[in-house]
Amino acid sequence: MSSSLAGMYAALMTGLSDEGAFDADRQRNLTNYVLNQGLRGLYVGGSSGESGLLESAALLEQQAIVADAAGGRGHILIAHVGLPSLAGSIKMARNAEKLGYDALSALPPHSYPFSDQEILGYYEALTKATDLPLIAYEIPLRTGRPLPLELLVQILDLPKVVGVKFTSSDLYKLSMLRRRRPDKLYYFGFDEIFTSAAVLGVNGGIGTTYNILGALYVAIHKAVLDLDLKRAQELQEISQEFVEILMETGVLPGMKAAFRAIGVDCGPTCAPMALKVNDAETRLIPFLDKPEVARWLATT
Repeated sequence: MSSSLAGMYAALMTGLSDEGAFDADRQRNLTNYVLNQGLRGLYVGGSSGESGLLESAALLEQQAIVADAAGGRGHILIAHVGLPSLAGSIKMARNAEKLGYDALSALPPHSYPFSDQEILGYYEALTKATDLPLIAYEIPLRTGRPLPLELLVQILDLPKVVGVKFTSSDLYKLSMLRRRRPDKLYYFGFDEIFTSAAVLGVNGGIGTTYNILGALYVAIHKAVLDLDLKRAQELQEISQEFVEILMETGVLPGMKAAFRAIGVDCGPTCAPMALKVNDAETRLIPFLDKPEVARWLATT
């Protein structure tokens, strides 16, 4: 089962109403766009989906809407279930299992300065809550601290833990982890330097900008596997230019502005998250209209 989970996944964004509530219709339209890009599947309910700002009821509804939209299309669905409390995480995990999701993933607990043993215990409890495989998560930018290599190895050794989403620029640590547990799956989470991790042998990627340019990232991964590094570098530069603009606009608000620019309305971001600039679409449209970029956009 674990090898079938390898590949490229969009860290799915969330459709919201103009007032900031979860919007099922906008979520369905957004999901349909993302599913048309040749990705292996969707990573649902993570940071890119503004999960830290949404109520649990909205996250549960999102799981259901996405499962329905993706039904019968052959995509893998990974449910991110990392909420502030273990009980909340287990509720999300069991809901995903009932809906037919293929795997789970979760941030480590980070609301307080938890010990390594508490973090290990959290993942152990999640593995016992369902029969689904679990993908751990290393993301120091979100949690406030990197997990020690030894702890990550312990987490990977838990029953049902099949791999880790690694969103850190510490590629040496990633390499050491892969050497220690070569039988596990490794997904890289920094879109703008995916090629670097792909060269080191990760099994796939999970990213925010994959929502719009998923086909581009599939092509980058293929270029690396084909040993065509020149091609991978050229494609990665397109990704990097996009990320540069998003850093100016605000990443998630800018992504939603980019979606509006290509005719997919997924609403605003959840307050207090907001655009950093007043001309986001004006900045994004010239980039999206470039022939070398537009060829990677899915048909809306």
